[in-house]
Amino acid sequence: MERRYVVVGGGPAGVVAAETLRRQDSQCSVTLVCGEPGPPYARMAIPYAMAGKIDEAGTWLRKEPGHYRALGITPLHDRVSGVEPALRRVRLAGGGELAYDALLIATGSSPARPRIPGLDLPGVHSCWTLEDLRRIAPHLKPGCRVLLLGAGFVSCIILQSLVQRGAKVTVSCGASGRMVRSMMDETAGAMIMRWCRARGVEVLTAGRPAAIEQAGPGLRVTLDSGRTAEADLIIVGTGVKTNTAFLEGSGIAVEDGIVVDQYLRTSVDDIWAAGDVAQGFNCCTGLREVHAIQPTAVEHGRVAALNMGGTPTAYPGSLAMNTLETLGLISCSFGQWSGREGGEQARMVDEERFRYLRLEFFADRLIGANTVGMTSEIGIIHGLIQTKVRLGAWLERLKRDPSRLAEAYVACEHGA
Repeated sequence: MERRYVVVGGGPAGVVAAETLRRQDSQCSVTLVCGEPGPPYARMAIPYAMAGKIDEAGTWLRKEPGHYRALGITPLHDRVSGVEPALRRVRLAGGGELAYDALLIATGSSPARPRIPGLDLPGVHSCWTLEDLRRIAPHLKPGCRVLLLGAGFVSCIILQSLVQRGAKVTVSCGASGRMVRSMMDETAGAMIMRWCRARGVEVLTAGRPAAIEQAGPGLRVTLDSGRTAEADLIIVGTGVKTNTAFLEGSGIAVEDGIVVDQYLRTSVDDIWAAGDVAQGFNCCTGLREVHAIQPTAVEHGRVAALNMGGTPTAYPGSLAMNTLETLGLISCSFGQWSGREGGEQARMVDEERFRYLRLEFFADRLIGANTVGMTSEIGIIHGLIQTKVRLGAWLERLKRDPSRLAEAYVACEHGA
C-alpha cells in the first residue's frame, strides 16, 4: 500500500520537502496544501516585485509549467483548520479532510497586527503576500507618501523597494526609537538610520503609533509622543507570529513555534515541522529558537522529508544570520551578535565611511558578529562561527585589531 504524505504549507520548506519525499519514494502519494491561490512562491521575493525588478512569475519557487504535477505532487489550494493525530487526518477549511501516514507542518508565519485604532482603514496594508502586493502596487506612484510602521528587518527591505519606486518614505521606529534592533546593536542601527536620512527617508524615533485617521484624501498617524505624520499609504511591518492557531487541541507542543527535536519531529508521532513555524535548535547555543530565514526553511524541509521517508537524518542546528541591504548599504548579523555573559568583544567603527564590525567571542571561539558596510567579511564570519574553530593566539590579536579577521580565518583553518 502506498504511503500517504501530507505537507501543509507552500513556502520553501514545504516545496523542498514535497520534492524530497518524491525522490525518496516513487510510489508514495504527496499532497502539498497551499494556503494561497497560484503557484507556491518565495515571500522574500515580494520586495523585488514591488520594486519592479521582477514580475509575479519571478517570485515563484519553481518556474517550469506543471512542475508539481509532473513530479506526481498534488497541489491543493486550501487551508488546514485542524489536526487529528489519533485519526491520522487533517481537517480542511474548505470542507473535507486528508488522511496521512506522515504529516509535515510548514505553515510559516503571518504579520503581527498591533492594536491601533484605524488600522482597518482603506490605505492601510500589510506587505506579506502577493495579494497584499496587488493591493499596494497601483498606489505606488512617484512622489507617493508612504509611512512604514516598524523599522525591523522586513520593513527595511520594503523601504528599499519603495524608494526605488520613487515614493517619499517615512519610517516610524516605535517605542525603541531604533532601526533593526532585533539584529543590530545601537551603533549599527544608528549608522543605518543616518544612511537612510541622508538619502531622503524621514525616520521618526519618538513614540509608538497611537491612532490612524482619515485626513482628507490621505491618512494621519498620531504617535503617543504627540507627533503626527501624514501619508497616502501606510504599510504595517511591526513583526510576525508563527501560524499555529489551527493546532489547538492537537497535542502538538507549541512555544514560540512548534517544538521539534534534532530530527524535526514534533511531540506527536508521525508529525514533523519545518521552516518559520518550527522552533528548532540553534547550532551556537543548543537552545530551541525560531529562525525565520529562507536558507533554514529549505534545509528544514529537506531534513524533515528524509526523516519522514525513513532515512534518519539529524539536523545540526541553524545559524541565525540575516543580511540586509538598505538603499545600497549592506549590514549583517550572525549568531550571538549581542554577546554572551562571560564573553569578550572587539569593535571597529568608522562613522564617516559607514563601516562597522563587532565581534563576540566566548571560550576561544567567535560566536557572533554585526557588520555594516563590510561585505568581504561575511563569508569569513559565517565560516568561523559555524565550524566553531578555536582561535588560539588570534583571539588577542583580533581584540586588538578586528580588521585582521581574514588573516585569522586562514591561519586557524590551517592550524597556524
